[in-house]
Amino acid sequence: MTVFQQRRNAAGELGHSTFQKVTAALRMLAYGIPADLVDDHLAMGESQAIMCVKRFAVGIVQVFGEEYLRSPNAEDAARLLAMNKARGFPGMLGSIDCMHWSWKNCPKAWHGQF
Repeated sequence: MTVFQQRRNAAGELGHSTFQKVTAALRMLAYGIPADLVDDHLAMGESQAIMCVKRFAVGIVQVFGEEYLRSPNAEDAARLLAMNKARGFPGMLGSIDCMHWSWKNCPKAWHGQF
């Protein structure tokens, strides 16, 4: 994607690499860290880190949106109903595989482990 290309800044110096930009976006999304914490690890400003996450999200929607990020169509629904009927759950369209609970007072030492 061209949005993550390394560019020169106004002083002519190379900016953050593609690897650094994608790493910043993935760390923020995977671990839930704030944008200003990226500065400590990658020397990237808060506004730049936020822009990386936004561009990463737009890229994911562009690449995978049509196939994976959509509501099921009639064909998908029929396939899911038949599959679940064979499992002994007639009329079930989907299931809840897991639940996510918000842990309000998680100890700092455990941050990012769960």
